[in-house]
Amino acid sequence: MKITFSKITLFVVYLFTCSLIYCQDTTSNKKKVYSLKPAIDIPIIVGGAAWSAYASTYTYGKPPSSAEEILSLNSNNINPLDKWAITPYNQSIDKLSYYPFYAAFPLPFAFFLTGNDMRSDFFKLSLLYMETMAVTGIFGYSATYFENKYRPYVYSNGTSLAQKEDGNSKNSFYAGHVEIIATSTFFISAVYASYYPHSKVKWLFYSLSAAATAGMGYLRLEAGMHFPSDVLLGAGVGTLSGILVPYFHNHRLIKNPNLCIIPFTNTMAHGISMSYHFNTQPEHSF
Repeated sequence: MKITFSKITLFVVYLFTCSLIYCQDTTSNKKKVYSLKPAIDIPIIVGGAAWSAYASTYTYGKPPSSAEEILSLNSNNINPLDKWAITPYNQSIDKLSYYPFYAAFPLPFAFFLTGNDMRSDFFKLSLLYMETMAVTGIFGYSATYFENKYRPYVYSNGTSLAQKEDGNSKNSFYAGHVEIIATSTFFISAVYASYYPHSKVKWLFYSLSAAATAGMGYLRLEAGMHFPSDVLLGAGVGTLSGILVPYFHNHRLIKNPNLCIIPFTNTMAHGISMSYHFNTQPEHSF
């Protein structure tokens, strides 16, 4: 069976939908900030990690381009939004961008330790964060796996031919560094807002997240690694993942405890089953 980007996207949407639809739990009165469904969330985490690991081997092992392929490229074919970002490869800025990139991965785990309520939910929040990163990884690595888009520095006369021919030069679509920064920081902002909904500084968290994402976007543009459209898409996907994954684990789409909707899958079909429990009033004798 041929794997396509559309199939990957549909698979993610299906899994994500499964994590939102469930039977109402009325057995506990304890107030929960986030609710997890291990039977759904863990497969998303494992599946996302497995796909990211598999796709990354190809993404970072793409064959080099030939000199003929590089010389045949025409910058006039680039849209006006992106064309102005053509710049020579800047190795120092590229390396600099990796410091916040690597720091972004463990940052939420450290943040979970800053509040009593979050510390008590550390394991749950960690799983939620890993699921968020799994969703981000599925989309991010699918983009570079299925698309070969040359980086801006390839079109610059100030970049060496050897740098242009490197297989990594075809990973411009889309900005993974920006996506990771956005996912990590906006996830922190969303979690803080959920645990402290009345805090007056929660919008400061979102502002700092936006600033961090924009800062990373600037570095990747200056390094010649991505076009503006790549940066915008990376920022958008990362922001949505960081906010929406926690959101849908915090808000019930099915508020009626009598209604139960459950996804199912087997060798023959995939779908959703629905059942409704009618309350029956006991008979009274007079």
